[in-house]
Amino acid sequence: MKLAWSVFLVLSVCLFTSCRDQSVKDQDLIEAYIESNNLETEVTPEGIHFIIHEQGTGQIPNIFSTVEVHYEGFTLEDEKFDSSYDRGSSSVFPLANLIQGWIIGLQLIQEGGEITLIIPSAYAYGSNPPSGSVIGKNEVLLFNLELLDVQ
Repeated sequence: MKLAWSVFLVLSVCLFTSCRDQSVKDQDLIEAYIESNNLETEVTPEGIHFIIHEQGTGQIPNIFSTVEVHYEGFTLEDEKFDSSYDRGSSSVFPLANLIQGWIIGLQLIQEGGEITLIIPSAYAYGSNPPSGSVIGKNEVLLFNLELLDVQ
């Protein structure tokens, strides 16, 4: 029993340290990106940096909302990996089904609002990026989002 408990403690410490190390790496990358692009951002308690371009005037979404958005997503190397603008059609999603960074960020604006989010990997795809995507494991992502409708 002692051996099992000891193994559990060692694994827990390793996992915690690994997550913490990734968080520190992400914040270093984000801060370097912000500095090199001369951006002024605000930051959530989770470490998501954001710029509100337009607050909007309609409803604020909550976890139970369905949202209609226009968006484009980039790596910090400015490689675009997705864009509803390029497809010529906005997208509709249940907010609860999105990455944590979007869930947190979209609740900062109202319908008609526009926001840029710089999302640490733990609040994006972490170590499980979408299959076939240019998004790497533990990649920090940047999204430009336009909240068109909240249902």
